[in-house]
Amino acid sequence: MVEIARRGLMLVLSSPSGAGKTTLSRLLLAAEGEQVAMSVSTTTRAPRPGEVEGKDYHFVDEATFARQVREGAFLEHATVFGKFYGTPAAVVEAALNRGQDVLFDIDWQGTQQLAQKMPKDLVRVFVLPPSTAELERRLRARGQDSPEVVTGRMAKAAEEISHWAEYDYVIVNDDLQETLQKIRAILLAERQKRDRQTGLFEFVRGLLG
Repeated sequence: MVEIARRGLMLVLSSPSGAGKTTLSRLLLAAEGEQVAMSVSTTTRAPRPGEVEGKDYHFVDEATFARQVREGAFLEHATVFGKFYGTPAAVVEAALNRGQDVLFDIDWQGTQQLAQKMPKDLVRVFVLPPSTAELERRLRARGQDSPEVVTGRMAKAAEEISHWAEYDYVIVNDDLQETLQKIRAILLAERQKRDRQTGLFEFVRGLLG
């Protein structure tokens, strides 16, 4: 099998809370193996049950986060429900340089910042719920948030959904496995773009003798 060196890409999955992006991210990572690495964000929010430091998030206090912002350590950073989130730049750049794709589970604010800094590396996918009623059902069913927090997330969902047109691809997550296959198809196609195949020039020159 011919292997042509390529630069990795940054795949963003965004959606309102409860639309399925976290589940889809886990399924995608399992299906793609070492070809895709999850971007591990830094956050000031407290760990949820089962979350592991360095695997799910880097958990820091607000003073540490503010210092890292001043030092330019983040590709993007945003405030979500009163907590700070940021993407460490050095780790992402290293992955892209070795041909590994990086998956981002971030909102529209972070996506806009990535688009400003690294537009050629970015592939943006927005995941929509099939209905607002289903979105609320999913939020309540996962049992992670109080009724008041669920109400707040539903209020914010309309604002988040309003940014759908800023994304390259938009998918309605009505069936989890079908949605996953659509995302994998996007990923496969984006990997073939000429500009991402850094070894293509040498390969074609070899073909031409």
